[in-house]
Amino acid sequence: MADRGGEACKQVDGGMTRVFGLLGKRWTGLIVATLMSGPVHFADLRRAIPGISERMLSDRLVELGSAGLVIREVDAGPPLRVAYRLSTAGLALEPALKELARWAETYLAEGGRCPEQFRD
Repeated sequence: MADRGGEACKQVDGGMTRVFGLLGKRWTGLIVATLMSGPVHFADLRRAIPGISERMLSDRLVELGSAGLVIREVDAGPPLRVAYRLSTAGLALEPALKELARWAETYLAEGGRCPEQFRD
């Protein structure tokens, strides 16, 4: 471990704490990424994210709605259907998500491990 010459560890930025407090929860980033292409009905959203339960999807959508990133829209029908879309604030995440995807293509191999050539 490198000697920092007595420097104290810097406290994490408040903005980063807020971002990862919301987007760092399991499934949240995938939901936002799926909604980037436009409004999606609940059932289609669930099918687009393998492994997520209806309950978890519903909970995450409520959280994202409360945070102001997702808007819930009811289609009167018949049949009655609910669609979700990103707000302006949610859509503003697109450059950051695209950059994370580019980073993953280079630095995060299948299985979630960094390739050996980048472990210096």
